[in-house]
Amino acid sequence: MKLSVIVIAYNMQREIPRTLQALARGYQTAAADLEYEVILVDNGSPTPLRVAAMSDVPVTLLRIDDALASPAQALNRAAAVASGDILCLMVDGAHLLTPGVFEWALRGFAAFSCPVVAVRYFYLGPGEQPETVLQGYDQQAEDVLLQRIQWPADGYRLFEAGTPLASGADRITWFNRMFESNCLFLTRAHYHAIGGSDEQFDLPGGGFLNLDLYRRAIDAEDAVVLQLVGEGSFHQVHGGTTTNSENAARVARLEAYRNQYRELRGDGQLVSSKPLNFLGHLPTQASKIHLRQRKP
Repeated sequence: MKLSVIVIAYNMQREIPRTLQALARGYQTAAADLEYEVILVDNGSPTPLRVAAMSDVPVTLLRIDDALASPAQALNRAAAVASGDILCLMVDGAHLLTPGVFEWALRGFAAFSCPVVAVRYFYLGPGEQPETVLQGYDQQAEDVLLQRIQWPADGYRLFEAGTPLASGADRITWFNRMFESNCLFLTRAHYHAIGGSDEQFDLPGGGFLNLDLYRRAIDAEDAVVLQLVGEGSFHQVHGGTTTNSENAARVARLEAYRNQYRELRGDGQLVSSKPLNFLGHLPTQASKIHLRQRKP
């Protein structure tokens, strides 16, 4: 099998049907004849996740009843049963992909022997969700937003409804260096060679697990880091551990994450200096994020 997509979910009954729609054969441009599977991991949701059968999404539901607060164990369990030569890791299952993600990511694997392909993180809504949820942006507003752009009829209209993660930068372009991705592609062999997800990252939500996995993956000697241009992974609002929490709680939680990372890695350096490569296109005017205004 070519590709295994691993989606981790916790209390995402509303969001997961849309996530799966964005992984469907009829939505992803390279999926019609692609040999792939979606492993949807219900990471111990209090109410077990129920997924209606979708004819064009080859999905298997994996329920973990003894789930830990971190998704690290869930990622490793899914990777252990995955059949694909390539893994796509979605540690937060509440994300919608644009239609060319599979196509452009797989082009990277045709070009390099050990690529790590990262898809840029966007928030759905009028701004970054840690700010907009405090201003009234919620699931109902998001439902209306997705109806307005008639998603999923044209998946690239997500660029009209989303905001790129800025992480404090004054301006974001496709060429800003990423420090994590919620849609990360690497070979299954490479995932296991670097030791998979480090289960020492045991804080709720995983702490900086995803950042650590990304850095270890791209810093490996033979790895080539590719950032996709013109494709995105859009976060649905769902009450996430850090994204959708109140400011003081979020700041305290992030500080706990930083402290744990320093304890485990010996320093606080989260961002790799590995040379970047870029691959992609600009499918719509709205995808030209470099044209957006700077923050005031």
